[in-house]
Amino acid sequence: MSITTKIHIEHERLALVPTLQNLEDIAIRVITQGNTDPGSTVFPFLIEYRDRDRLEEMLDADPTVQSYELVDWTDQTGIYYIEHTPKTKLISTVVTDVNGFLVHTETKGNGWLVRLLLPDREALNTIWEYANENDISLDIIEIYGNTDTGGESSYGLTDEQLTALITAYEHGYFGEPRDISLNEVADEIGLSSTAMSGRLRRGMRNLIAATIIDREE
Repeated sequence: MSITTKIHIEHERLALVPTLQNLEDIAIRVITQGNTDPGSTVFPFLIEYRDRDRLEEMLDADPTVQSYELVDWTDQTGIYYIEHTPKTKLISTVVTDVNGFLVHTETKGNGWLVRLLLPDREALNTIWEYANENDISLDIIEIYGNTDTGGESSYGLTDEQLTALITAYEHGYFGEPRDISLNEVADEIGLSSTAMSGRLRRGMRNLIAATIIDREE
């Protein structure tokens, strides 16, 4: 079953991140296009910023930018074709490799908020592994299964995190007082207490991010 997922990625060599870090109140998004060439390093961007000269000064200095071409500038908003340097870290290649699509990509914080359409969870796993191998911080915000009824959100939780949270909840770990210790919960699913603590912490972080922090859409 295909899935739609929203992720947030960060790394200092992701496309345009150096420019993003040096300019306040800048907003950048990738313009959706039909090009699915996995080797492509040229993409159209819509950039909102008040000072075109300052923006282009930063683009000139950005180590992820090989070259750029201004297509249009209107009301503090520019459309640019930007070619990235070979050292730029891109997830578009691995997304295309797993037959996925970047539905929407925009800057947020010091990174990119990306909505992906993927054929299955295995494709998301591949992207996750690619991010780990390239030291890219990747947070899963939401996952939806694409069914005729609209699917069900798993709130950014991996299957392992979901199992850990449900096990802890069902055995009273979140009760006050607790009915079971962390070590006992870990034993239930064959983990060390350290691994169980980390899985619960990451699961709760993703759950909070999906249900409380990031609900602007």
